Amino acid sequence: MLKAIPTAVLCIGLTTLLTACNDKTDSAETTIKLDTDKNKASYSIGVQLGTQIAKIKDMVDEDALLVGFKDSLSGKEGQLTTEEMKTAMEAFQKTMIEAQQAKQQELASSGKAEGDKFLVENKTKDGVKVTESGLQYKVITEGSGATPVATDTVVTHYTGTLVNGKVFDSSHKRNAPATFPVNGVIKGWTEALQLMKVGAKWQLFIPSELAYGARGAGKSVGPNQVLIFEIELLEIKKS
Repeated sequence: MLKAIPTAVLCIGLTTLLTACNDKTDSAETTIKLDTDKNKASYSIGVQLGTQIAKIKDMVDEDALLVGFKDSLSGKEGQLTTEEMKTAMEAFQKTMIEAQQAKQQELASSGKAEGDKFLVENKTKDGVKVTESGLQYKVITEGSGATPVATDTVVTHYTGTLVNGKVFDSSHKRNAPATFPVNGVIKGWTEALQLMKVGAKWQLFIPSELAYGARGAGKSVGPNQVLIFEIELLEIKKS
């Protein structure tokens, strides 16, 4: 299926159509009034279409896209057969997948290089300890309570950042501690929690293989990125 038309392109297409139908030179933005449910719904559809295709706008030909858009909208017979369009879209989708894979590989390589460099330098800093798995941590505050095991559930406050200092997650920002099973989180957390005591606050430096690895985590964490957490163990809830 064709993805959609970016907002900017949609405006151009609507302008062209309005010019042809009404012989006006005003832009779509100044001509269309969003004062009815129909107009508002139509605009909303345009925004949704634009949001989809904006991600691939460098891979489409604007002129051809507009012609196809107008032909379809007017009910005009297409300039390509159904089979030709199917073949073209299959090739286009293949190109898109290859481009996405190449970008992901590039991000994975740069993330790995950046993370390795950071960990090599960080492990020499005062107070930083390294476990056999490669997890690095620094004790900020010693705890005096019990230590959880893998089957326990814990209550924590934490802030997660990337090596560039960008915060990607924080229980403090949500104004509520986080509760989860010790063995239900990333490997670096599972290991660290079983070394901490209630009341402790640690800083963790987690290699990508103990975090989200090459897959990353949505838009927040890229592939092979090292994660830094400041975590405070507040409570253990025994299973």
